[in-house]
Amino acid sequence: MAHQPCAIVGIGQTHHKSRRWDVSLGGLVREAARRALDDAEMDWDDIDAVVIGKAPDLFEGVMKPELYLTDALGAHGKPMFRVHTAGSVGCTTGIVAAHHVETGRHTRVMAVGYQKQSEGNAQFALGSGRGASLGAGGAFAPYMRSYMYRTGAPADVGPMVAVKDRKNALKNPYAHLKIEDISLEKVKSSPMMWDPVRYLESCPSSDGACAVIFTDQEGGERAAASGRQPAWLLASAVRSEPSQFPGRDPVRPIAGVDCAADVYKQAGITNPRQQIDCAELYVPFSWYEPMWLEGHDIAGPGEGWKMVERGDTALDGTFPVNMSGGVLSSNPIGASGLLRFAEAAMQVRGQAGEHQVDGAKVALGQAYGAAAQYFSMVIVANSLDPFAS
Repeated sequence: MAHQPCAIVGIGQTHHKSRRWDVSLGGLVREAARRALDDAEMDWDDIDAVVIGKAPDLFEGVMKPELYLTDALGAHGKPMFRVHTAGSVGCTTGIVAAHHVETGRHTRVMAVGYQKQSEGNAQFALGSGRGASLGAGGAFAPYMRSYMYRTGAPADVGPMVAVKDRKNALKNPYAHLKIEDISLEKVKSSPMMWDPVRYLESCPSSDGACAVIFTDQEGGERAAASGRQPAWLLASAVRSEPSQFPGRDPVRPIAGVDCAADVYKQAGITNPRQQIDCAELYVPFSWYEPMWLEGHDIAGPGEGWKMVERGDTALDGTFPVNMSGGVLSSNPIGASGLLRFAEAAMQVRGQAGEHQVDGAKVALGQAYGAAAQYFSMVIVANSLDPFAS
């Protein structure tokens, strides 16, 4: 089936300086949705369907939240879909919402990702409730150590990513965690959590939500005509693989390689380093920035950490990564992947404010989940043909 062009015309995020004990779960998601509607110059009645994504229900203790939140999201009497693919769920949620527009099923669809971890037990959920569980950081630490061993990456690369992302977060009004006096020395002196990951190289636990409104080509063109730059979705892809099988390489998972190859082919990208202007990558632990640069063929083998060391991935570098501060600065798990999607779209819309990359026309959004086994990726641009000469 041929896909119709799809555009992003509305983006909304929640703003937190601390956990939102004073806001209900319904209020949390509605706040993001209302901001997205305002950005799109729409109201609740304009939305045809809602797609919602979050991490496991145990995190808030609310089963079937897609039913519980129907009224809060203006979805009474409308199709309401739930998506779950672990940490990658936010980006996958956006892709599923886009599919409903691309296939012509609906004209305007809202995607919402969220997590309210102050009302649940994230560590219990991540560790399955077993005593002395290592959690996500402990599960990924061997992969990061393996990357260091294979590539000869110096130990300072992880702290360099952490400093870069935390400095970027200071420019983002929606970042949940801000550390004003961040420095390489401060990161390196923070407690070791899961060797090689220190406390300040790991993501926070956040309360937050993100909403994105997708519309068809006519809706995108109408937004552009009114002076509101849309973000055109050039490509999207999802891939998964079992967490264990003979020969599996968790440092460079084949699902991630295939997912990237698919979005590049759809978008007509043959040289991602040159044709993509910036990227929002899912980096919950600092070493995953160089790992994903290589895992998605933006950098060659052993070259990802060198990009970090040279400053290529800084906001003013040749290939900026996580301009918003990334997952290291905001991690409402169910929304984190959708935030990567939304922040990439904000870049090509020229909407990112102080963390805007000058002249950004094409951006990559990426998320991964579970044991680095689920992947979702998108390419967004400021036009349907950004590579036209």
